[in-house]
Amino acid sequence: MAELGAHLTAASAGDDRPSIFEAVAQDSLMAALKPALQHLVKVLAESNPSRYGFLWRWFDEIYVLLDLLLQQHYLAGCSASFSENFYSLKRVPTGERRQQTLATAGLPKRQHWKSLLLLVLVPYLKGKLEKLVSSLREEDEYSIHPPSSSWKRFYRAFLAAYPFVNMTWEGWFLVQQLCYILGKAQHHSPLLRLAGVRLVRLTTEDIQALEKKSAGATSSQTHSIKTQVQSAVRKALGGIAFSLSTGLSVSVFFLQFLDWWYSSENQETIKSLTALPTPPPPVHLDQGVGTALLPKLKTVCPLCRKIRVNATALSTSGFVFCYRCAYNYVKTHQRCPITGYTTELQHLVKLYSPES
Repeated sequence: MAELGAHLTAASAGDDRPSIFEAVAQDSLMAALKPALQHLVKVLAESNPSRYGFLWRWFDEIYVLLDLLLQQHYLAGCSASFSENFYSLKRVPTGERRQQTLATAGLPKRQHWKSLLLLVLVPYLKGKLEKLVSSLREEDEYSIHPPSSSWKRFYRAFLAAYPFVNMTWEGWFLVQQLCYILGKAQHHSPLLRLAGVRLVRLTTEDIQALEKKSAGATSSQTHSIKTQVQSAVRKALGGIAFSLSTGLSVSVFFLQFLDWWYSSENQETIKSLTALPTPPPPVHLDQGVGTALLPKLKTVCPLCRKIRVNATALSTSGFVFCYRCAYNYVKTHQRCPITGYTTELQHLVKLYSPES
């Protein structure tokens, strides 16, 4: 059985297809980059909310823009995404032999734009959909909307159908990978099939052509003003993409370290090494017009100035509000109304007194 498994998962010497391990590894690389960058932005936003808070609030949009520039650069110059090029792979149109075109030639326009949209837009929309589902579940759990509203009936039906849709989506990928392992399909991912391309390994000619293109780009001369402007724009975009790719390539090593550092089994050891004294209560950091001040009476909500109903604390600052007041404020502003600390809905903690 072991020999059969090795035969199924390894590519033969004359086969240009990557093994399933190479194909899945390049998918995992891009999937691991976003959480690492997201954690970095979160640390910056919590350290200085007024300066870096917008990065956290618009992280998805900023990331998708950078991802678009990065993938466009690699698809145009290497016929591959960033992660595929990192593993020495390229994309070729389905049905085309590897020897016909070099990686520097790029993909046909139809396959190029389909690949770009599927690489960038699908993960972005999927992430937004998951956040929407999480938000709707919280609203449904705490009955933010009136029970008789048509909106509540709609999103309850949506929440009931989403697990089956997600299961179908993930099952589609699993079946495609099994077919790829057994040699029944040319693609390990349905997204490649939708783009009309397949993955193959880079040849010696591809590598030599990429090296010549890189060397020739630095020595090329432009004459007309229009050509100079276009060249400057291309160089600027290429420089941004190259900086991103270089930084991402260097940070690949640290991704595994971050996974280990924040894994649950290592948290006790890390806490013992990084334990600090209990900090004092947070001060009022944001003195803007729309910020709330603490009332003199401790049982009064700082937002509505009434006796608290369903007392809820923000774990980022420790201050207590009405649940509905805190939920609506955090959902709108993504920060604590007292301290200005970056806050999410998951930081709301319901408090229960002995009388309740």
